[in-house]
Amino acid sequence: MKYLVIYAHPNPQSFNSAIRDTVLTELKKAGKDAVLKDLYDMNFNPVLSCDDFMKAQQCLAAPDVEREQEFVKEAGTLIFIYPLWWSGMPAMLKGWIDRVFSYGFAYEIKETGPVGLLPGKKAFLITTTGATEEMNRESGIYDAMSRTIDGALAFTGLEIVGHKYLPGVPYVTDEVRKGMLEEVRAAVRELL
Repeated sequence: MKYLVIYAHPNPQSFNSAIRDTVLTELKKAGKDAVLKDLYDMNFNPVLSCDDFMKAQQCLAAPDVEREQEFVKEAGTLIFIYPLWWSGMPAMLKGWIDRVFSYGFAYEIKETGPVGLLPGKKAFLITTTGATEEMNRESGIYDAMSRTIDGALAFTGLEIVGHKYLPGVPYVTDEVRKGMLEEVRAAVRELL
């Protein structure tokens, strides 16, 4: 089974990059075939254009989107790594989903309602936050993300096998961040 790691953070020195490296290292140690899609590094165009929209209505896609869709087709598990910004994922990642998980590829509408076209694939998400665990729970952000982000991915037929939150990242000590990376290692091992 192939693993597709979709990574969205613009700073190559961020804690998210340490998470990305940890995930890739664990997959490699387990002998898994993994592909990294670093959306900022590849300068992915996240803007869903009128042309994209019209093509999707005909179950067509722009060449850059078709390439990304091929990676999704080949993957058994998608791992998303990103920070929480303004109660959601970075626009870069949202735009990737908008363009890549298009009508006719990721879902279709039948007489009985919407049907996800990516069943049999799994998704695991790792999200860093600036707020503490307590603040995230009290504000309801985890529940909101479960309904919106996880829900949107599940709409396509993906099985959400976990969503790991790493809270308070900018304000915790290096020791706490090292512990978080150990949690990531354990989560990836469990995923395998």
